[in-house]
Amino acid sequence: MTITDEIERTLAQDPVMAELLEKHDPYSERDWAEFERLCISIINQQLSTASALAVRERVFDLLKDEVTPETVLAADEDALREAGLSRTKVEYVQNAARAFQRNDFTREGLADHSDEEVIDLLTEIKGVGEWTARMYLLFVLDRQDVLPLGDLAVRRGIERLYGNGDGDEDEVGEMTRAEMREIAESWRPYRSIATLYIWAEYESDT
Repeated sequence: MTITDEIERTLAQDPVMAELLEKHDPYSERDWAEFERLCISIINQQLSTASALAVRERVFDLLKDEVTPETVLAADEDALREAGLSRTKVEYVQNAARAFQRNDFTREGLADHSDEEVIDLLTEIKGVGEWTARMYLLFVLDRQDVLPLGDLAVRRGIERLYGNGDGDEDEVGEMTRAEMREIAESWRPYRSIATLYIWAEYESDT
């Protein structure tokens, strides 16, 4: 994502975010193909950053960096498990492969769909939950106003930066998701970009 002057002006209205803009370069990724990035999100589910990266490298090596619906469905299941995928995640990437063969989930195919419509379509795939769908919105479709509070690092990052909340069951420590959404209101319509800076700060502290 390109950080324009307008984005900087909007985010800098939040003093905390203004400091992050000065401190970090925005987090960026290689330009993955759509199916590749969905597989990465499935691999990343419930794994630490280091563990997920190691599994991803082994799986992509197994597929000779040709990660397509066809190569995933042709791959030996035992080999995928030896590369680090659980039995469940093997099923999930196979489900995603079949879904991509049936439907157009490319950037062009989803260009006219709203964020919520994209989430609805993707979460019809068994193994793709709302967090994974929001990662797709953010990293594949470059939607600029995604706030992925299903991501633990985002919640922990916001809590570290913005202090104390009232606390309830839906919390990381003391700050509720409702409080986090309220903080993020000032980032609209660029909550995706703000999230990249939250991630950058969180990773620098861990």
